[in-house]
Amino acid sequence: MTRKNVYSCQLNTGKQGTRKIELLAPAGNLEKAKTAIRYGADAVYIGGNRFSLRSRASNYSMEDIQELCQFAKEFGAKVHVTVNMLPHPDDFEGLKEYLLELDEAGIDAIIAASPAVLSLARSLDVGYELHVSTQHSTTNSKSIEFWKDQKMDRVVLARECTLEQVSAIAKKQILPIEAFIHGGMCISYSGRCVLSNHMTLRDANRGGCAQSCRWKYRVFDDPKSETPISPEHRLFSMSSRDLQAVDFVEEMINSGVSSLKIEGRMKSAYYIATVVSAYRRLIDEIYEKGFASDEFRKEIKMEIAKAENRPTGPGFFKGIPDRKVQLYRDHDETVTQEYVAEIIERIDDEKVLLRVRNKFTPFSHAEVFGPNIKPASIFIEEVYDEQGNPMEACSHPMQMVMARYDGPAPAFGMIRKRLGDDTTTGRNSDSKESD
Repeated sequence: MTRKNVYSCQLNTGKQGTRKIELLAPAGNLEKAKTAIRYGADAVYIGGNRFSLRSRASNYSMEDIQELCQFAKEFGAKVHVTVNMLPHPDDFEGLKEYLLELDEAGIDAIIAASPAVLSLARSLDVGYELHVSTQHSTTNSKSIEFWKDQKMDRVVLARECTLEQVSAIAKKQILPIEAFIHGGMCISYSGRCVLSNHMTLRDANRGGCAQSCRWKYRVFDDPKSETPISPEHRLFSMSSRDLQAVDFVEEMINSGVSSLKIEGRMKSAYYIATVVSAYRRLIDEIYEKGFASDEFRKEIKMEIAKAENRPTGPGFFKGIPDRKVQLYRDHDETVTQEYVAEIIERIDDEKVLLRVRNKFTPFSHAEVFGPNIKPASIFIEEVYDEQGNPMEACSHPMQMVMARYDGPAPAFGMIRKRLGDDTTTGRNSDSKESD
């Protein structure tokens, strides 16, 4: 079987007839993958139940992968599968058979870090593309030329590249380039970390990262000392802010980057829906108008912040991050409970069937958003249980209720609390780290 050549290297200028840049979303399970596609992702990347770097994610069985591939085709979307662990000798058992099964399932690409995995897949003449993982820390055009000689189809750049470097590499059009635009940043260099392995015997490069960098530590100035110099209320952490690249997407489109990647296979369906739909709107705005205004980008940032649980920053796009982009002292995560209900269907002109996700009460302001629509404010009036009894509060997750409100009820839509235009429970890029 001849490998697909579905990704061109042409410059994405936004002119009519030019293929738009790909928006690539994470998906830890089948529900999340379908959500990402419905909310505007052009492609999703997932992990199978073997050979992936997210062993704690709800990884897919081969039957799940087959179902997702069929679902994606209905939307014109693509499915990429991570085979990105760095294997030790015993880890190769069953790899050949697994790569062939993925081909039979109909996936569009694998993302792999090990040259041995990539070489094996190439030798099998599979139908899917071969994408070089960010774990390879590709930061220059010479490396891209090497991967082209190895007959790879795409390279995922290291997150340590500046925007200027990303643009310069993409403009050479050697191979299609994929770049991260949102999500968690590793405190180490492209994930090459042994903290987790050293402290918990969970190998970060074989799918077991315990995120040891985000733990809170006591600091000692002498290894023999029993008294820390850090007070109990100021424990030390060494993680970084999450990446948020709203201000840099236009430049990446103009420079010819092929794919914009969101990190977060461990994230919730609500997070994925919010972040994917926001970046979808941003990309479409740039292609339609040729640019995104400051006001529009501010709106997109506020939308994304509604799902964030950590402060965000520019990563390496502006250069080497300074202390403002690090979280040295605070773990600094919050639990967001904005997502209150999933829209099942509109029953009649007055009532909508909902599935409760987090607590909310009748006679309250809320916001509806969904596939292909902008967020809209609503006022929830009476709410009834399935027997038609009025409810004073909806506090049981997954309970089915009927609500009265005047506003949109899109299929697969979501309802969240509305806390005001300048207040959210999410964490935005203007969050301050305590000294």
